[in-house]
Amino acid sequence: NTAPPRATRVGPMGIDIKAGGRKATKKSGRTAPVSENLYLRLIVKLYRFLARRTDAKFNKVVLKRLFTSKTNRPPMSIKSIAKFMAREGNEGKIAVVVGSVTDDVRFLDVPKLTVCALRFTATARARIVKAGGECLTLDQLALKSPLGEGTVLLRGCKSRRESAKHFGAPGVPHSSVKPYVRSKGRKFEKARGRRASRGYRN
Repeated sequence: NTAPPRATRVGPMGIDIKAGGRKATKKSGRTAPVSENLYLRLIVKLYRFLARRTDAKFNKVVLKRLFTSKTNRPPMSIKSIAKFMAREGNEGKIAVVVGSVTDDVRFLDVPKLTVCALRFTATARARIVKAGGECLTLDQLALKSPLGEGTVLLRGCKSRRESAKHFGAPGVPHSSVKPYVRSKGRKFEKARGRRASRGYRN
């Protein structure tokens, strides 16, 4: 009985990896928006060109923000914009928000503002225009200020979302995290751990 012939190795074995390695060197983050919105894609095309052909960091930052998800492009109210634009050195500049600009009914006297944003709510636009201000789109801004001169780049607060109140562990000492409760009332999360008279209170 003869044994089968042994396979002979031809040269070194191994996996073929591109020069410079694989995962460890891969850049993370978006290089294009996920949204298929045609207008957003056109603005990205414009700012890609400006970021490449100019040395202004402003264009690179705007381009990066255009790629982000909606959660990372929080809205900003006209009240917040007015507060930032009232600071020393910001008079007469254009406020730039890569996101939505919303109205605030608690804000009574809207000053004259020039705001550039991805979109405006109808009431926010009406109030800015009524106060003698101006609402610009990002392509209009590119014509007016291709290097971002005379602009103030602003962004809204990410942690103002309702879901952010639930992040963390509720019911642990010194925690003010909001628990997910079916309803708010006498019978819900009001006993042990919530009142000193019922065992302990956190």
